[in-house]
Amino acid sequence: MILVRALEGIPADLGATAVAIGKFDGLHAGHRQVVATLLEDAAERGLAPVVLTFDRNPLAVLDPSRCPPDLVSLDQKLELLAGTGVAATVVLPFTDEFAHVPPDEFVRQVLVEALSARLVLVGSDFRFGARGSGDTRMLEELGRSSGFEVRIVEDVLQDGKRASSSRIRRLMTDGDVAAAARLLGRDPSMRGTIVHGLKRGREMGYPTANLAADSEGLAPAHGVYAGWLVDFSVPGTPRYPAAISVGTNPTFDDVEVTQVEAYVLDADLDLYGHLVEVQFTKRLRGMVAYTGIGPLIEQMALDVEEARRVLASS
Repeated sequence: MILVRALEGIPADLGATAVAIGKFDGLHAGHRQVVATLLEDAAERGLAPVVLTFDRNPLAVLDPSRCPPDLVSLDQKLELLAGTGVAATVVLPFTDEFAHVPPDEFVRQVLVEALSARLVLVGSDFRFGARGSGDTRMLEELGRSSGFEVRIVEDVLQDGKRASSSRIRRLMTDGDVAAAARLLGRDPSMRGTIVHGLKRGREMGYPTANLAADSEGLAPAHGVYAGWLVDFSVPGTPRYPAAISVGTNPTFDDVEVTQVEAYVLDADLDLYGHLVEVQFTKRLRGMVAYTGIGPLIEQMALDVEEARRVLASS
C-alpha cells in the first residue's frame, strides 16, 4: 500500500481512481464493507482503489468539546488499512485552514485534480467542506459536473443496530469487549511500551507488565479481562495468554490514572521496554475493594484460572 500524507505526494502514475472517504476509526464492520465495495468496484472499472482519510477526527478542530476518544491511533488505523488490499491511503492533515475549504473546492482540489477520481464511495451520513456544509446530495451534483460517480454504501447492521465507532465506544465504556470485537472483527486492543510499575503484582506472585500511560488505543471499563499480549520486540511476535487489569486498585486506595497491566499466564518474561499489544477478549469482573491482600490474592488466582478457561475455548 502506498501511503501519502499530502496531496503533493500522490504518485503521478496512480492513474484514475475509485476513492472511499471517511474517518475509518477502528476499521469496524461498516468500514470494512465500504472498503470491500471499493475493491470490487475498482476492479470492475480498472481503477486504482484509494482510501482518503484524515490525521485526526475533524471534531478535534471543529468542536473539541464534542470530540470522542479515538478507538485506534493513526498508526494503528494505517496498519489496518494496509491489510485490506487498497492501492493507496491518502492522509490529509485536518487543519483549521482545511476546515474552511468550501465543498466545491474540496471536490476540485482533492478528488478531481489530485486523485483523478472516477468513483467516490461514502457513507449515508457523509459531510464535507467548510463546517460540514456539503452532504451526499451535493457530492452527487458536484460529481455529475466533475466527471465522477458517487456511490452511497449502506450501513452494516449487527443485532439490528448500526455498526459504528460510537457504538463500539459505548460497548468499551460498558466493558463489553466481546461485543466490541464482533463489530471490529478482532479483539479491541491497546499498544504501548512496557514500563516499571509499583511491583505489587510480583510481590503477590503475579508479576504484571504495565503499559505506559501514553499507549495507543481505547481502554475498556475498569475491571479484569481475559486476553492476549503480543510482543513486537521479539522475532516472530509471540502471542501470550494473559489476565489483564484495567483501572486503579481500590484495595490499596489507589487514586492514580487508569493503569493497564497484564499477567502473562505460565511464563516469566522480562518485558521492560518492549513494544507490546494487549488484546481484550472477555471481561471477567469489575474492580472490587477487598479487605486485605489475602482475599485479593485468592481472587487473582480465580481470575487467572477463569482467563485460562476463556482463552482455551476461544
